[in-house]
Amino acid sequence: MTHSTAELEELLMQRSLSDPQLLAAAEAAPDFRILPDATVIKIGGQSVIDRGRAAVYPLVDEIVAARKHHKMLIGTGAGTRARHLYSIAAGVGLPAGVLSQLGASVADQNAVMLGQLLAKYGISAVDGAGLSAVPLYLAEVNAVVFSGMPPYNLWMRPAPEGVIPPYRTDAGCFLLAEQFGCKAMIYVKDENGLYTANPKTSKDATFIPKISVDEMKAKGLHDSILEFPVLDLLKTARHIREIQVVNGLVPGNLSRVLAGEHVGTIITAS
Repeated sequence: MTHSTAELEELLMQRSLSDPQLLAAAEAAPDFRILPDATVIKIGGQSVIDRGRAAVYPLVDEIVAARKHHKMLIGTGAGTRARHLYSIAAGVGLPAGVLSQLGASVADQNAVMLGQLLAKYGISAVDGAGLSAVPLYLAEVNAVVFSGMPPYNLWMRPAPEGVIPPYRTDAGCFLLAEQFGCKAMIYVKDENGLYTANPKTSKDATFIPKISVDEMKAKGLHDSILEFPVLDLLKTARHIREIQVVNGLVPGNLSRVLAGEHVGTIITAS
């Protein structure tokens, strides 16, 4: 069933914003993809950036080469420094919203550092209102860097247990990809992808090349490689219906996945 703009406006004026008929009419409205040719790439904080020059420099070279053929929005994780801040803040009893602000400050720092390394190639780091200029950056240099932490700050939705912010940089990058209507979401980590157990501690861990959200939850793997809320976001997304996790420490992996190869693990919405 389709609804005209006038019908949708009439419903919006007369009904509660949670009214089922209004929600159905809004759902049926055309959904415009803002940046359908762009790919969001999340660079892990602890897994990549915290390793310093040995991990970051080769990835910078790969990004510079890839931007000749691909439009990229490059988000940064927070990593070890954020975990240190979380431990102190949680220890003194601060709430999730404050921890969210602290985590964001570290992701911001990583975005600034990555932006400075890419500056001589014309690739800039943006934040806040600067995100509105992303289309211009992509049109000019095919890439831009941003901080991956969603800007919920004190409005962060608390987790069911504890005070660690549930929506962190994995979720922030995914939300940006979904809201801009991008074509792909890639997570650059320090493992080849998803395993049946932690490959760092379990010698019996088996690699999983492709899996759905429901299968991950059924196997108890829902919190093993990405923040748990990302799977629920993926399940309900309109545009990003699968995500790919690759090992950024292996030279060429990022270029291969940007070229459409099945590298690492693909997680599908259904």
